[in-house]
Amino acid sequence: MKIVRTKSDLRRLTLGWRAAGETIGVVPTMGALHEGHLSLVSAACEQADRVIVTLFVNPKQFNNPEDLAKYPRTEESDARKLDPFDVDLFYVPEATEIYPEGFATNISVNGVSDGLCGANRPGHFDGVATVVTKLLVQTDADFAFFGEKDFQQVQVVRRVVKDLDLGCEIVGCPTVRETTGLALSSRNLRLDDAARQKASAIYAALTDATAMITAGQQVSNVLEQTRDKLVKGGLGPIDYLELRREHDLALTEDPRDPARLFVAVWLDGVRLIDNVIVRDT
Repeated sequence: MKIVRTKSDLRRLTLGWRAAGETIGVVPTMGALHEGHLSLVSAACEQADRVIVTLFVNPKQFNNPEDLAKYPRTEESDARKLDPFDVDLFYVPEATEIYPEGFATNISVNGVSDGLCGANRPGHFDGVATVVTKLLVQTDADFAFFGEKDFQQVQVVRRVVKDLDLGCEIVGCPTVRETTGLALSSRNLRLDDAARQKASAIYAALTDATAMITAGQQVSNVLEQTRDKLVKGGLGPIDYLELRREHDLALTEDPRDPARLFVAVWLDGVRLIDNVIVRDT
């Protein structure tokens, strides 16, 4: 696996792959790799001839400077975790490769970026949309792989690719969980053992709520009960707990809508998000 840090070195390699008629898959990450990321890498290796994993802690998607400062930087251990996989390239650009001096372009997505994390993290999805567009263009990817734990992010990126004719297929991959049900996240590293155990109540509460909604209980009542359950379990504050349609992320209480139940909750200063399918497409 090669490690490159400039887009010029990156393009020398991708041009050769293109000349050979090979497809390119990219897994964009901010590092601190865990089994969730590695499941995306595995999926990319199965689907594409060549695989690039990127590592860039994107300052534009952090609306809280303290959150950015605390984000783990673990490049060496990340590279070791990729060794068992058939990864061709680890792209670790400096900030100037993504945002050169004078950079003045911002990509903003309406609709699917409204509400949920978009309401609680102003500017976050502009940062996501901008950096992902840059990475897809730089890597010339045919496929890009994202985890569905951040399902709103997946839908934002799909909208960007469709609207800007980027010609890359966005592949959403199922959420990977700890044995307790807690969705894997780099932020979990900031939780001690007791907090991680407490956080396992998030998935349990979502699963119970899904069963109640599927059984025909009124959505608003189920959400109220679920909020109470999370708070009594020592979790909170809760940024949101909402049922939203899968395709456009609009709020819904219609039992016929393919939908997901979304939550964002704080625990010991760490913001945790999750979602589960309530009704599939």
